[in-house]
Parts: sequence; C-alpha cells; structure tokens
Amino acid sequence: MVTGATSGVGRATAREFARRGDAVALLARGPDGLEGARRDVEAAGGAALAVPCDVADADAVESAAARVERELGEIDVWVNNAMTTVFAPVHETLPEEVRRATEVTYLGTVHGTMAALRRMRARDRGVIVQVGSALAFRGIPLQAAYCGAKSAMVGFTESLRAELFHEGSGVHVTLVHLPALNTPQFDHSRTRMPRQPQPVPPIYQPEVAARAVVWAAEHRRRHLMVAPATLKTIWGSRFAPLVADRYLGRTGFSSQQAETPVAPRGGNLFDVLPGDPGAHGRFGDRSRGRSLGFALSRHRRLVALGLAAAGAAVVGLSRR
Repeated sequence: MVTGATSGVGRATAREFARRGDAVALLARGPDGLEGARRDVEAAGGAALAVPCDVADADAVESAAARVERELGEIDVWVNNAMTTVFAPVHETLPEEVRRATEVTYLGTVHGTMAALRRMRARDRGVIVQVGSALAFRGIPLQAAYCGAKSAMVGFTESLRAELFHEGSGVHVTLVHLPALNTPQFDHSRTRMPRQPQPVPPIYQPEVAARAVVWAAEHRRRHLMVAPATLKTIWGSRFAPLVADRYLGRTGFSSQQAETPVAPRGGNLFDVLPGDPGAHGRFGDRSRGRSLGFALSRHRRLVALGLAAAGAAVVGLSRR
C-alpha cells in the first residue's frame, strides 16, 4: 500500500516495489495520476490496484484498506507518503490552509497507520514505513504547515513504536527521512511567493527516496537518513539552533525560489488537478541520482568497523 502514489516519491516507490514483482495498491485523489501509476506498476512487472482516496478522510482510508485486502490479499507493507503544503510566510497563510495541509500530511499518516494496525496487529506481522523529512527536525521559512505536520508525525510514530515494544508485537515501524527532491510538488503546491518554488539544493531524484523506502521495508531499521544533507540539517539545528535560525532567515526565502516569476496559485491543496504529474519535477538537470549517505547507512556496521580500524591505526602511528 502506497499513499500519495500518483507523483513524486509515491510514484517512484510504487515502481520500485513493482520491480520486485510485488502487488502494489495505489492510493491518491487524482484519477489521471492513478491511471498513470497503474500503468507504471504493471509495466515494471507488478500487479496494481488503483484506489481513489483522500487520506484526510479516515473512513475512506479504512474502506480502501478493506478493498485492497479483498482484491490483492494481505497488506504486508504500508507506506505513508501522501502530502500537500502551501508556500507562504505564516502571516500570509490562512487557518484553513494549515488545517488542510495538516489533515493530509499528518492526519493522513495517522489514518493510514491505524488502518494498517487493525490488520497487522492481528497477524503479528507487517511493516509501516513513515516517509519523513529533515524538515521534521528543522523548520524552514515559507513551509511552516509542512514542517509542523512532519514534526507531529515523528512524535506520533515514536509513541506508537513504544506501544508496539510494550506488547511484544511483530509489527515494525520505520521512519525514512528525506532530503530535497525533484518532485512535481513545486509546480502543484499552493504558493503566494512571487517566484517559482524550488527545493533547496542539494536536490535528489525521487528514485533515491524510493530505493530507501523499499530497503527500509525489508530491514528492521528504526530510522533511515537518506542523504548527508538530511543529517547536516538535523544535527546542525541541534547543536547550533540560533545559528540555524539566523542563517535560514537570511537565505531561506531566496533559496526556495527560482528566478522564474509565478503568479499566486491554488494548487492541489484542496482541489484535484487534471493530468498525470509523474514522478519528476522540473529540476532534473540539477538533481542527483544516487546518495552516498544512503549507501553508507545501509552498511553502517562496516563503516563503523572501518572508522574503528582507522582510529586504531592513527593511535598506533602516534605511539610509534
């Protein structure tokens, strides 16, 4: 089960699961994007079931889960990925915009998690993958609604994880924290900025995130940081929060806007946009297709052993 499956990370993740021959359930609002995602999954070798669903509606998510289990079988992996946002300073953001971004990005994760738990706990197995962000730990200008929602998702997931440990459950929950990605959200999100929204470099292709999500679904890792930029954002904020505040105050507005002027637009915050958005945005020529940080994270024990050996060698040389 992949929510937000019509574009960006969700679309790439659905394809990545399909390459293994998996049956993939696709949840999203847009019918055009769902049809495109269904074709992608089948072309990659998987079976697909496209289910129109607004994850902000808990009853709709539960109905979708029931349908998927009737038509595809047991849900063994549930990926909570759906999101929406608005690019605007807090003082220009409307209460209903924050509410909607929170309902999709945060409550959509809650609804998906609860629907998954109703099935997985009874079977004592299954994996829930929460697609997180470095911005859950370091809020940036112009994205307060999104940052708040992702931060709430982390707190919710940590509480759930402790409860599953308490009952000795075989259900596993993992958080995959992503860097800036070349997805269509920057063309489809609501904005009041004078120029085209853009991800803050370094930018990665959505396939980097998709490979991380699929890997996390197979390995019982508590959390996964997908790129060095993610770690830098998180640890920089922890050790020097005031410096981060001032730095983002100076650079956060310009770094999130390209040179192209754009008129304010409603985007997909409330409405379903026509057309198939696909996985990629407009920043492909500036995006990286691989992440060294993800590769190192997958082999962290070997990295730790290598660092320990290097440290021992340095100590030995210094004594000599």
